[in-house]
Amino acid sequence: MASAQVTGTTAQRPHAGGGAGSRGRARDWAEIQERMLVPLYQAVYRRLEVGPATSLLGLGCRSGLALLLAADRGAQVAGLEPEAELRELAEGRRLRVAGVGGVDRSGYPVPRSAYSLVTVFEELAYVADPAVLVLEAAALTLQGGHVVLAGWGPPERCESAPVLEVARRRSARTPVRDPFALSAPGALEELCAGAGLRPAGSGRVSCPFAYPDLDSAVRGMLSTGLYEGAIEEWGAALVTKELEEALHPFVQADASVRMANVFRYVVAEQPR
Repeated sequence: MASAQVTGTTAQRPHAGGGAGSRGRARDWAEIQERMLVPLYQAVYRRLEVGPATSLLGLGCRSGLALLLAADRGAQVAGLEPEAELRELAEGRRLRVAGVGGVDRSGYPVPRSAYSLVTVFEELAYVADPAVLVLEAAALTLQGGHVVLAGWGPPERCESAPVLEVARRRSARTPVRDPFALSAPGALEELCAGAGLRPAGSGRVSCPFAYPDLDSAVRGMLSTGLYEGAIEEWGAALVTKELEEALHPFVQADASVRMANVFRYVVAEQPR
């Protein structure tokens, strides 16, 4: 089915290998970082009135919180996620999530081949060619259905920008894709147009990154996967030290850490 092509694209996410380190960071994503994007997920679902009539596919769904929130609204949900550790956590939430080959751990395929809504909330920051991913998202969308693309807003509106820069600065041998590469006006819309999708709206959502302490902030940022190349080249201790330095300006009086960020999304329609 078509989803096998999509998993081929999402599998290009760098440093998706297993091991104790990646497993720990997958759990940190699920327990610390994923909730930072809940305002984005909810804004999209409200705008598109996601509910029992919605069949939703999340591309690069990670540990599945966005799918879970859609399911709570009555939607039929499925996901595609190349990293086994994240996929296992999503399955622990009783979600149907497939990996490479388009099947879940039980061996059953994702139950639908086309959906009324396909979301790409995080994956654009990781794939080698976002245009290919959007083409495949469009191919999995029913006529009259919608594709949602999301990403970071302008770097000047995102206090996490200097923290993310640590990953780029320390990943010389394995260059990290600029998280803000698609934050320029019209960039997401251009991807939609290239896939034959029709613009149907856009929005900006405040997604503050808030942590109880510096250790949680470091673990949360590392769980994004953007720092894996830096860790391979320089070691976890050095990368952690530089992250702590970059996060220091955002430590509050009560020792919590807070960074104001803006994320942007676009909605596009699959023409009938």
